[in-house]
Amino acid sequence: MKHYLIWLFFCCSTVVMAQESYTKWIKQAEDLVEKEEETSRKEALLLYQKAFTQFPDRIAVDDLYEGAVLASTLQENDLAFTYLNQLLGEKKDGNGFPGWMNIVHEDAIEECKNLLTDPRWKVLVAEATKRKKQLNLILQKEEKAFFQTKKQDFNGITDGKKLYEMLKYDTPYLPKDQRDYSIGFQINDTTKTSYYIHLPKNYNPAKSYPLLFFLHGGVRYSSLLEFQTAEMTLGGWNRFYTKYADEHEVILVFPRANKQFNWMTSDAGFFMIPSILKNIKETIHIDDDKVFLAGHSNGATGVFSYLMKQATPFAGFYGFNTHPKVYTGGTFVANIKNRNFISFSTDQDYYYPPNANDDLTALMQGMGADYKEYRYKGFPHWFPEFDESEPAYQLLFADLMQRKREPFPSSLTWEFDDEANGSVDWLQEIKLDTLASKADWQSTLNFKITKWLEYASDDDDDDTMEEVVVDEDAFDFPRASGKVVAQYKDNVFHLTTSRIQSLAIAISPEMVNMKKRIKVYVNGQLYFNKKGSECFFAFEIVCSFLKENYY
Repeated sequence: MKHYLIWLFFCCSTVVMAQESYTKWIKQAEDLVEKEEETSRKEALLLYQKAFTQFPDRIAVDDLYEGAVLASTLQENDLAFTYLNQLLGEKKDGNGFPGWMNIVHEDAIEECKNLLTDPRWKVLVAEATKRKKQLNLILQKEEKAFFQTKKQDFNGITDGKKLYEMLKYDTPYLPKDQRDYSIGFQINDTTKTSYYIHLPKNYNPAKSYPLLFFLHGGVRYSSLLEFQTAEMTLGGWNRFYTKYADEHEVILVFPRANKQFNWMTSDAGFFMIPSILKNIKETIHIDDDKVFLAGHSNGATGVFSYLMKQATPFAGFYGFNTHPKVYTGGTFVANIKNRNFISFSTDQDYYYPPNANDDLTALMQGMGADYKEYRYKGFPHWFPEFDESEPAYQLLFADLMQRKREPFPSSLTWEFDDEANGSVDWLQEIKLDTLASKADWQSTLNFKITKWLEYASDDDDDDTMEEVVVDEDAFDFPRASGKVVAQYKDNVFHLTTSRIQSLAIAISPEMVNMKKRIKVYVNGQLYFNKKGSECFFAFEIVCSFLKENYY
């Protein structure tokens, strides 16, 4: 028995030493390349050769490609093609992408420019392109299967009540062969991205499920991807989303953004999440009242932005290391009264300081908002990387499982400065009149941020932070805004408006008694007084509203 234990220990030690040696040589090679000197580059290439030769089972795709680029730079073309041809195999990088993607990536033209006139380059690119086409066919087949549904026919149904019930309860959903799908999403005629969807293990189309979007951070430095992988979305910093979504049978969706099309810095991409949700609802049985948004860093700021600007489809909002501010317009924090927000913050965060979180919490509590902050001491901005972040995810999913959206809330508060955001729940198509005077009751909520955290050193290995003095407003208000406060009870609607030209009310039979009179008062004046059955447009409005927001 002792001999077996010694042999096992010897094998494990050898594996560890091999891994350490390989990693050490690759790191040394990378450091030499950064010096941008020919002598250093030659030394680096020798280290790549040494690592690849002695530890062929350890070769990583990224290392192989970097070695090929280096060999190309030094005009060692035979060696460069030796490495590049190995990328045509089955090996994948750490994010699950095939090695040959490096060859067809747009950066390869510049990085391998010394190889472009070599006849072998065309052969290499042709083979990589062939593999790309094969993968695209697989993805297209999977996407087609994902969107397959039962055919529904509502033609010829003239009875409003019957159609309303069919729209609400008749589902077109089918079982799915896979748990994971990468789905393409067309942003415009020339630009495409993707989202990755992860279904519960035993997805049943007869059952409706909660759905949670995760919005990634770093949008200024991210790239759009035509497809995503399980390795890049379900593990790493997202591992606890996957763990607890699987445990609670929650559908996960991971959209992909970039600097131009995203949920924080650009209105050009803000439509993506509602549009993706609408696409998913066409083929997956989603509980309309349990759709949630979560994010980290820029993604958390995006979550907060949907809360402020387009809250209608969502039941709850969660942010890790959030900067709670709308970057594309005014931040009208009273809009939180329609929903909620849970903030998971840390006290060593350069993105948003603890003192500002304190002031925001006080502001939210002062208006009676459903807002909570959980602060974790001793952790930096990248909190989700740490295993100690797991309790935060437990809190998130505990809240998610008990929280439901009220689709027809009895009261609404909505302020906005862009008519693209002029709708919330049953208040629809609100139009601004910014030339009018602002009502006395329409006030601006804001506070000053006087301290911020910054890194004390430019050294990447030094995480020491220091407090600096600043003088800035928490929120910006670049445009004039309008506001509506609305309530209804017993068939009577009361609306108070400021700088509003017009609006529509989407009345559902679940909100009123259609056999009785419906009265609508705007700023104390009676504007509408008819029986629901007399509203020839009511049925059309209700069905249109349901199709747009729920089906």
